[in-house]
Amino acid sequence: MPSDVADICVANRGEVALIHRLGLALVALIAVPSMAAAPAPIAGRWKTDDGKAVVVMAACGNKMCGRVDRLLIKQPAGGQLDERNPDKQKRSRKVTGLQIYWDLVPHGDGWKGEGYSPEDGRYYKAHLRVNGGKMTMKGCVSVFCRTVTWTKMG
Repeated sequence: MPSDVADICVANRGEVALIHRLGLALVALIAVPSMAAAPAPIAGRWKTDDGKAVVVMAACGNKMCGRVDRLLIKQPAGGQLDERNPDKQKRSRKVTGLQIYWDLVPHGDGWKGEGYSPEDGRYYKAHLRVNGGKMTMKGCVSVFCRTVTWTKMG
């Protein structure tokens, strides 16, 4: 009887090795997405595509956000106000210092979160992606989207 058990073990050794290799391959496939590179960092000072403002992207708790650091255009006395905000209570606040991105979290090879445009007073879903010294932002309201590209400042 012992020789029968030994013969079975020897006969099954190839199958066991194959199952072991398949198991390792499965573990590797599952682990690869979790080891994917994090998206490029967005922290820093960025000049808007139209050259009208500098926005600082920084950590806000465990997420990222963006604030208008300064406007590069001539402003009315007292500063540019958030005149197009749909909330009448907020139309008297200054654009400089205004948070225009919030709740930004890594998503694939970029970032996703929420945004606001003081130029048109719209809130939107934001998708940001950095490539070198450029950051492309896609903002969507319903099915309508707009894409802009900002430049990193030194």
